[in-house]
Amino acid sequence: MAHVVTQPCVGCRYTDCVVVCPVECFYEGDQMLYIHPEECIDCEACVPECPVEAIFHEDNVPGEWKSFVELNAKMAPQSQVITEKKKPLAND
Repeated sequence: MAHVVTQPCVGCRYTDCVVVCPVECFYEGDQMLYIHPEECIDCEACVPECPVEAIFHEDNVPGEWKSFVELNAKMAPQSQVITEKKKPLAND
């Protein structure tokens, strides 16, 4: 099982979560971050770091965002790994 980045990250792309990830399983897309499901170890370190509460365990993703489970699995392998904090897309 893995954690999943969902809808609240779209257009925000805060990276507070990536710096606490011990296995570097976050990947950067154009509009959001993705978690690689085969690399995530379910440590939950990223969950409290997300300022928009976009990260959920895949079993707890709200119904309207279930498609993000598949989206993370599809897009993470196609994206670049991200390990450092960057300026978010969102305007603070």
